Amino acid sequence: MKIKICGIVCLEDALIAASLGADALGFLVGVRHRAEDAIPANEARRIVHSLPPFVASVLVTHLTEAEPIIKLWQEIGTTAIQLHDDTPLFELRTLRQRLPGVSLTKAVHITGPEAVDKAVSYQGLVNAIVVDTVMSTEDRIGGTGRTHDWEISRRIRETCSLPLILAGGLTPDNVALAVRSVKPYAVDVNSGVEDPQGRPKGRKDPERLKAFIATAREAARLLGL
Repeated sequence: MKIKICGIVCLEDALIAASLGADALGFLVGVRHRAEDAIPANEARRIVHSLPPFVASVLVTHLTEAEPIIKLWQEIGTTAIQLHDDTPLFELRTLRQRLPGVSLTKAVHITGPEAVDKAVSYQGLVNAIVVDTVMSTEDRIGGTGRTHDWEISRRIRETCSLPLILAGGLTPDNVALAVRSVKPYAVDVNSGVEDPQGRPKGRKDPERLKAFIATAREAARLLGL
């Protein structure tokens, strides 16, 4: 099972997460909804090009049109793109055709059982899906700090052929239960490992990072994931 740390805002946090065993780091660039951990493209590029070998970098964006997304990816140079808003299927097809060697992940927001069919509709267009919590009343489509119905996420994993990345409200305290409940391909954490002592929004706490990664790894090991 893989572990992604999302909402990285500085090189220090990126290097700490990598040293603790994170498989992938996410950088939020190009936002259309509330998010305190977005960073400029030039800063994301600087961090990405300073990462150790074999640590994947993910452009996480709210943009929905293929051309601006491609331009942003070319500027930053990540190994993967996570499309976190309601990207139309024809835009996904364009991205798949234009970027055949880039891993594409599409967010599926768990609002109810209909999310299962939504996930299935992305088969053949993306490499993986990330199931996440959405808070429409607060205009947040990620980084909510809230869990969703893991039973629906489990059904998506069983129904959809795409690898499933579990996000939404994960913390060092609940990630083991989340892994046992869903058996995902990967887990994805953001606010659940942020610094609780009032450091700038988006900064990660090394101790929480260490606890999250160790707990997730052990839970996956016990399940043979």
